[in-house]
Amino acid sequence: MAKTKVTFDSDQLDYASELMRALAHPLRLRIIAFIDRHDAIQVNKIYNTLKIEQSITSQHLKILRLAGVVSAARDGKFMKYSLNYDCLEKASKAVSKFAASESSSRAMA
Repeated sequence: MAKTKVTFDSDQLDYASELMRALAHPLRLRIIAFIDRHDAIQVNKIYNTLKIEQSITSQHLKILRLAGVVSAARDGKFMKYSLNYDCLEKASKAVSKFAASESSSRAMA
Protein backbone atom coordinates (compact mmCIF):
# COMPACT_ATOMS: atom_id res chain seq x y z
CA MET A 1 0.00 0.00 0.00
CA ALA A 2 1.36 3.42 -0.96
CA LYS A 3 1.88 5.96 1.78
CA THR A 4 0.20 9.33 1.48
CA LYS A 5 1.93 12.45 2.70
CA VAL A 6 -0.21 14.10 5.34
CA THR A 7 0.09 17.82 5.95
CA PHE A 8 -1.84 20.13 8.24
CA ASP A 9 -2.24 23.87 8.24
CA SER A 10 -1.09 24.73 11.74
CA ASP A 11 -3.41 27.75 12.08
CA GLN A 12 -6.44 25.70 11.06
CA LEU A 13 -5.39 22.88 13.36
CA ASP A 14 -4.98 25.28 16.28
CA TYR A 15 -8.42 26.77 15.65
CA ALA A 16 -10.05 23.35 15.26
CA SER A 17 -8.41 22.20 18.47
CA GLU A 18 -9.68 25.24 20.42
CA LEU A 19 -13.16 24.87 18.95
CA MET A 20 -13.43 21.18 19.84
CA ARG A 21 -12.02 21.88 23.31
CA ALA A 22 -14.66 24.57 23.79
CA LEU A 23 -17.46 22.26 22.67
CA ALA A 24 -16.28 19.16 24.53
CA HIS A 25 -17.28 20.30 28.02
CA PRO A 26 -20.64 19.35 29.58
CA LEU A 27 -21.18 22.70 31.32
CA ARG A 28 -20.37 24.66 28.17
CA LEU A 29 -22.83 22.46 26.26
CA ARG A 30 -25.50 23.33 28.86
CA ILE A 31 -24.70 27.02 28.42
CA ILE A 32 -24.93 26.69 24.62
CA ALA A 33 -28.28 24.87 24.89
CA PHE A 34 -29.60 27.57 27.25
CA ILE A 35 -28.54 30.41 24.95
CA ASP A 36 -30.10 28.52 22.04
CA ARG A 37 -33.49 28.60 23.76
CA HIS A 38 -33.27 32.41 23.71
CA ASP A 39 -32.31 34.75 20.92
CA ALA A 40 -29.73 36.60 22.99
CA ILE A 41 -29.47 36.58 26.75
CA GLN A 42 -27.76 38.51 29.50
CA VAL A 43 -25.02 36.77 31.42
CA ASN A 44 -26.85 37.18 34.75
CA LYS A 45 -29.81 35.18 33.38
CA ILE A 46 -27.44 32.40 32.36
CA TYR A 47 -25.78 31.92 35.72
CA ASN A 48 -28.96 32.49 37.75
CA THR A 49 -31.07 30.06 35.73
CA LEU A 50 -28.38 27.37 35.43
CA LYS A 51 -27.36 27.90 39.07
CA ILE A 52 -23.67 28.40 38.24
CA GLU A 53 -21.36 30.85 39.97
CA GLN A 54 -20.92 34.09 38.05
CA SER A 55 -17.14 33.73 37.80
CA ILE A 56 -17.37 30.17 36.46
CA THR A 57 -20.01 31.21 33.93
CA SER A 58 -17.80 34.06 32.75
CA GLN A 59 -14.79 31.75 32.38
CA HIS A 60 -16.78 29.31 30.25
CA LEU A 61 -18.32 32.09 28.16
CA LYS A 62 -14.83 33.49 27.52
CA ILE A 63 -13.68 30.12 26.17
CA LEU A 64 -16.77 29.91 23.95
CA ARG A 65 -16.28 33.49 22.76
CA LEU A 66 -12.60 32.98 21.92
CA ALA A 67 -13.52 29.87 19.94
CA GLY A 68 -16.13 31.86 18.01
CA VAL A 69 -19.09 29.88 19.34
CA VAL A 70 -20.77 32.85 21.04
CA SER A 71 -20.65 36.57 20.51
CA ALA A 72 -21.03 39.18 23.21
CA ALA A 73 -22.52 42.65 23.12
CA ARG A 74 -22.84 45.17 25.92
CA ASP A 75 -26.40 45.77 27.06
CA GLY A 76 -26.23 48.52 29.69
CA LYS A 77 -24.08 47.20 32.51
CA PHE A 78 -24.51 43.58 31.40
CA MET A 79 -23.11 41.50 28.57
CA LYS A 80 -25.61 39.83 26.27
CA TYR A 81 -24.60 36.58 24.57
CA SER A 82 -25.84 34.99 21.37
CA LEU A 83 -24.77 31.91 19.43
CA ASN A 84 -22.78 31.89 16.22
CA TYR A 85 -24.91 29.31 14.43
CA ASP A 86 -22.66 29.28 11.39
CA CYS A 87 -19.71 28.17 13.53
CA LEU A 88 -21.80 25.54 15.33
CA GLU A 89 -23.20 24.17 12.06
CA LYS A 90 -19.72 23.83 10.52
CA ALA A 91 -18.40 22.12 13.67
CA SER A 92 -21.36 19.73 13.72
CA LYS A 93 -20.87 18.82 10.05
CA ALA A 94 -17.13 18.31 10.53
CA VAL A 95 -17.63 16.04 13.54
CA SER A 96 -20.35 14.04 11.76
CA LYS A 97 -18.18 13.65 8.67
CA PHE A 98 -15.18 12.58 10.74
CA ALA A 99 -17.26 10.12 12.79
CA ALA A 100 -18.75 8.60 9.62
CA SER A 101 -15.28 8.30 8.11
CA GLU A 102 -13.94 6.59 11.23
CA SER A 103 -16.90 4.19 11.34
CA SER A 104 -16.36 3.14 7.73
CA SER A 105 -12.60 2.78 8.31
CA ARG A 106 -13.20 0.48 11.27
CA ALA A 107 -15.72 -1.58 9.33
CA MET A 108 -13.18 -2.13 6.55
CA ALA A 109 -10.40 -3.19 8.99
